[in-house]
Amino acid sequence: MCLAIPGKIQSIELRYEGKVRMAKVSFGGVVKEASLEMLPAAKEGDYVLVHVGVAISLVDAEEAAKSFEYLKEIGEIDELIDHTQV
Repeated sequence: MCLAIPGKIQSIELRYEGKVRMAKVSFGGVVKEASLEMLPAAKEGDYVLVHVGVAISLVDAEEAAKSFEYLKEIGEIDELIDHTQV
């Protein structure tokens, strides 16, 4: 199953000759990289939903926490840690 996972942007940098905004995103302590190309207004500290390595929408902190807790309950967090290549 492919899910969009909520995470918090820790840092942002330009990559690929300054053409692509990439972020380090924390998913409950697991840090992965994600493209911010679909969210040009995203900034450090924002919460985003990430799907297959791309941040697809901004979410508020409360909604991110609820979603992350639900994912823990259904066992999808292990998938994130073990298999996601964000």
